[in-house]
Amino acid sequence: MPSASQPSASFDAVIFDCDGVLADSEGITNRVLAEMVQLLGCPATVQEVRRRFTGVPMAEVVKTLQAKLGHDLPTIWHTQFQARRAEAFRRELRAIPGVQALLQALGAAGVPMAVASGAERDKVVSSLKLIGLDSSFGSRVFTGSDVAHSKPAPDVYLLAAKSLGVHPSRCAVIEDSATGVRAGVAAGMTVFGYAAETPAADLRAAGARAVAESMRQVGELLGVGLALA
Repeated sequence: MPSASQPSASFDAVIFDCDGVLADSEGITNRVLAEMVQLLGCPATVQEVRRRFTGVPMAEVVKTLQAKLGHDLPTIWHTQFQARRAEAFRRELRAIPGVQALLQALGAAGVPMAVASGAERDKVVSSLKLIGLDSSFGSRVFTGSDVAHSKPAPDVYLLAAKSLGVHPSRCAVIEDSATGVRAGVAAGMTVFGYAAETPAADLRAAGARAVAESMRQVGELLGVGLALA
């Protein structure tokens, strides 16, 4: 059972992944991706896609599929995937339960916050608008489109810390994938896992200091209390 009973020391900034931490998007993406993989003639369940590709940049997903098929994907495939995902997001995307209260508590405490995602900028910005969290971060949104190397490289987290003017060692990271946890650890930050799509044991093995199962527990780890119904 993940433990979030011991609050951490205070931090000078908190940096959030987007998918699966702010936006409840992983299940939607995995379902659409499984459908698109099946169209390539590859048997794939949502569970298999989740296990293999959660937290993995789309460029790596494409490389993996091409290696499995033995040839390049049709040019239209990625465009169709993006279009199907975007439509599903417009219908279904919601914020992770409790995350709005967490952001409000951190904001009230004067803690600087940023988003650091490995996804494409357009997707991240659109997702934040759809769930009504874009105003919580303003221009402090950093993505895989902004750096040379995406997660598990630390680049996007280091860029976020530099832009906030905070030393990496004073930053807390909230991540829901093993790939993202490794990126935060490589950046020299304290990483807390949010056990949504990824088993808690995998997050710990990747280097998460502690793992939470709810945003209330994330707040406890960050040393802030949440007023949640």
